[in-house]
Amino acid sequence: MSNDLPDLRASHEDRERVVDVLRVAAGDGRLDAEELDRRLESALSARTLGELADLTGDLPTARADRDKDVLVVEQHGGKYAWEGRRSVPARIELRTRECRVTFDFTHAVFTSDVLRIETDMVHGKLFFAGSPDIVISTDGLNLTYSKVKLRPKNTAADTRVRIELVGKLVHAKVIERRA
Repeated sequence: MSNDLPDLRASHEDRERVVDVLRVAAGDGRLDAEELDRRLESALSARTLGELADLTGDLPTARADRDKDVLVVEQHGGKYAWEGRRSVPARIELRTRECRVTFDFTHAVFTSDVLRIETDMVHGKLFFAGSPDIVISTDGLNLTYSKVKLRPKNTAADTRVRIELVGKLVHAKVIERRA
């Protein structure tokens, strides 16, 4: 969504993206049940991008850029969880400080065979959950006082999706769990 075009009409996809952000915020304890219900109702009836932006303006940034098929997660402190039956973009930019991030791909719908996650994580934990046919590559990670704990890799014939982790981790951990 673009804040510079607040009068532009919102699409179903725009509304769904805001609903996802609101649900994650409620799961993180940022919104109580009453506030979540109010904002969800407003999101589903919103007509413009400006109305949608007002509903998430006080929440941590997590936006999907349709033109680039990228999810950008920027957060300082707390938790960020991505889960459920959602469409996974081809690229995720993860810029966090002192944050616990969980990507649960158990029920995810992948839009490509390769998911590139560009990380800039300081003092945090990155958890992955998913099916055994997902392979995680950490060849592109620069680790400083960090640890990576992954399950043994599958054979190429069993691989459905390859996740490429690139970027840097400082005092951070990457942990994979299988469903």
